[in-house]
Order: sequence, then C-alpha cells, then structure tokens
Amino acid sequence: DLHGKRLLVVEDNELNMEIVEFMLKSAGAEVVKAFDGESAVRAFAADPAGYDAILMDLMMPVMDGYEATAAIRALPRQDAVRIPILALTANAFVTDVGKAKNAGMNDHITKPINLEVLFATLYKWLV
Repeated sequence: DLHGKRLLVVEDNELNMEIVEFMLKSAGAEVVKAFDGESAVRAFAADPAGYDAILMDLMMPVMDGYEATAAIRALPRQDAVRIPILALTANAFVTDVGKAKNAGMNDHITKPINLEVLFATLYKWLV
C-alpha cells in the first residue's frame, strides 16, 4: 500500500515509464515523472513539498542517473541528503550496484521489474 506516498520516477523509455507508473499508481502512490536526469533534478529542486523516494534510471540522455543523483544530493536541502534514491536499471552486475551506491543511491532494482522486488525495496526505505 503506497497511499500517501509521492514518488519521482526518472525513466527515459516511455514503455518502461508506463509500466512503473501503472505498478505504483495501482498501489496508491502519486507519481511524478521525469524523462532524463536534468529534468529530475529540476523537478526535485522546484518542489518544496518533496518526495518520499526517487526511482532513478541510470542510462539516460542529457544527464544520466549517476550525475542526477549527485546533483540532487548536493542541493542545499535536508531532504536532498536523506531521500531514498533507488537505481532502476538493467545493469545488474556487482560493479553496477557498487557504482550506483558510490553515486549516492540507496538501493538497486533491476529491470525487467519484478513487482515483489519493487514493493519490498520501497517498503524497506519508506517504512
């Protein structure tokens, strides 16, 4: 149950975005979408209400997920440091997980997305 949770989903592939959005909205979450890292940083910075978590694709045009995470973490806001940022990627090697965590991400969810893994990971960071 994600009712009352506000999530920023950053994904450049429209089909992947639709799938994730459907999963999250079906569980009651409010979903705000960004299609590249630069848009994600702008959306986060411009919204004082904040988000409960960010689902961040890694490989995107304009600004990738690693750069976007670093930019969000560098913002002068308390929530920028503590918000859970979860990598959402097909890159599943141990080195990929380490690179995401080194960039400031809290966790790693692989694509194709497994519904149980998605919700278990969100639960871990939102409860």
